[in-house]
Amino acid sequence: MGKLCCFPKFRLARIMGWLQIVLGGLVIIVSISSLIRFYSAGFFSPYEDMCRKFSGLKDDYDDGFDIKALSDRVSEVLNRMESLQEKLELKVKQMERNKADLFRNNITRFEYKKYLEEEVIGPLYKAHIALRQIRLPKVDGIGNSTMKEEPLINTFVIEEIRKYITPKENKLGKINIYGSERIHNTIGHACVLFKKELEEYMDYDIGSYCKDDWNLAQRLMVNGCDPLPRRRCLARASKIYQKPYQINESLWRLPDDRNVRWSNYQCRNFECLSSKNPKRGYSKCVGCFEMEKEKLKWMTNSSLPVDFLIYDILAIKPGEIRIGLDFGIGTGTFAARMREHNVTIVSTALNLGAPFNEMIALRGLIPLHMTLNQRLPFFDNTMDLIHTTGFMDGWIDLLLMDFILFDWDRVLRPGGLLWIDRFFCTRKDLDDYMYMFLQFRYKKHKWVVGPKSKDEVYLSAVLEKPPRAI
Repeated sequence: MGKLCCFPKFRLARIMGWLQIVLGGLVIIVSISSLIRFYSAGFFSPYEDMCRKFSGLKDDYDDGFDIKALSDRVSEVLNRMESLQEKLELKVKQMERNKADLFRNNITRFEYKKYLEEEVIGPLYKAHIALRQIRLPKVDGIGNSTMKEEPLINTFVIEEIRKYITPKENKLGKINIYGSERIHNTIGHACVLFKKELEEYMDYDIGSYCKDDWNLAQRLMVNGCDPLPRRRCLARASKIYQKPYQINESLWRLPDDRNVRWSNYQCRNFECLSSKNPKRGYSKCVGCFEMEKEKLKWMTNSSLPVDFLIYDILAIKPGEIRIGLDFGIGTGTFAARMREHNVTIVSTALNLGAPFNEMIALRGLIPLHMTLNQRLPFFDNTMDLIHTTGFMDGWIDLLLMDFILFDWDRVLRPGGLLWIDRFFCTRKDLDDYMYMFLQFRYKKHKWVVGPKSKDEVYLSAVLEKPPRAI
């Protein structure tokens, strides 16, 4: 039979002595670690040598090293150590005030072990890891690269982010198929401005299920933290996911409600998304979840001259329109109609209050989850058609629009068509926006300006990219 082993009664001086020894040891360990790291960085070299290291003729630290991020990380370690010291000192004072209880009660070995693990070793370990995570510049660079330090490495605390953005060296130091010595994973530069949100997004257990946080991911993307880092957790899906309808049925039928995770929407089914419901949760593309209305788009004559029909546009280039991009907000109806004409369309989509991406995919079409911030993920001169409607309108900054249009011009092949569908703006801004479209000197196949309201106008056009001599 084992016998519970308990400590004899401690004298207060003996306990205080042990705590002081532990605290002193912690301070010595952290101090030595800090001195070693700063010595390796050259901070204790003669002044001239240190200047040569940090501001020499080769400007070894001009690129890629964020001194503010390093300072923030050192401050974080110091704050943790200060917090640990204050906690231990407070504990000693409590023991002094409660001398009678201390001598009256025995402290078991288990209680003593638990106290050391939770109150001393745990905080010390966190401070130690934070100190080890500090990345100082590498004077000689990385391999043959001119990069002296992994950019942003000291900005983030969550270890999974740091692992992601650290360059991955090729095995055996060989050059990979891309002709480089390492792979740099990318994140959007604005991620630094949303550090708290990004760290929340990347805080998960590796190999377990991700949090149901696609809306957080999209919010980061819209605010410029795009591309987002990859994650090593399992994406959630509906627990009762059903087999999707076959393609001849799925194009013009609402999908099964059970195939969507509705937790982050106001609605809980597709019927709720009807334009008749004032609490549907979205304002763009009202009515585009109603298939009977969607069937009429681009197929029937409208009273407005700015509405073009798909038949007329395809007749401009018979047999030449095979692949294209629909840049806007919708549920994939343009791509569905084009599919009926053997044209493959990729539809950009954001889930702005409704499951637009899921809807497009469940119809058997291709959604591309991207924002205006991002360069199109297509190679130069590859698209036969770019169609835009309902998203890039008169609210957009002219300089941003200029970058977007040049990117569209990049991916559109010579002879390809740019279909501007119901672009609208104020009358006073019309000339500025018309110049944006006309600056590329595309051939005009259709060009119509019509009234939208007293102060606003529509612009619809079909323009052909010309061949360009090199």
